[in-house]
Amino acid sequence: MYLNGICFITDSASCSVPVYEAAFTVLRAGITFIQYRRKEGTRREFYQEALKFRKLTRYFGATLIINDFADIALAVDADGVHLGQDDLPLKEARKIMGKKIVGISTHDLAQAKEAETGGADYIGFGPVFHTATKDAGSPRGTEGLKLIKQHVAIPVVAIGGINIHNIASVIQAGADAVAVASALCRGNVAANAEQFVDFLKVTRMP
Repeated sequence: MYLNGICFITDSASCSVPVYEAAFTVLRAGITFIQYRRKEGTRREFYQEALKFRKLTRYFGATLIINDFADIALAVDADGVHLGQDDLPLKEARKIMGKKIVGISTHDLAQAKEAETGGADYIGFGPVFHTATKDAGSPRGTEGLKLIKQHVAIPVVAIGGINIHNIASVIQAGADAVAVASALCRGNVAANAEQFVDFLKVTRMP
């Protein structure tokens, strides 16, 4: 499966080092899935930095998903795009993206089912726990994650407040992958990444 293990979501607000440097560090440690997210600056700046991330992920043989913008994902030849509930509708995104990956953020069972029926390749579900990285509403908990896994067949990437101390419970709840921002890039990025990669080695996650 192309979406597995740990997804590093770039977040400049929570990173102790520049996000490109953080991405290089986590990729070197063995993480193979990057979601490029940038909330500040212009779309041109977004595109220019996304190009750098495409070159970096290609060097490491990693998957690159672009947040929000299908046109930029295509322009840099990313592996796919990740869309929120208020972004371009899935049906239209599929027209643009063709066979590339399209992921959708979901926060409840109805949204998850709609994304699967609409042809999403995977869903992001959360927040599982409380998170200060993004305002996505109240935590759904691992029970909410279990419910989603019981009703959808496509891969589920859990997100929201996941760290090295609670990741085991998220995997036990059935997540196919987990998305992490601040728990990777706050503090010592190399040490954080090593902890997560060591965790992968002793779990069922590829």
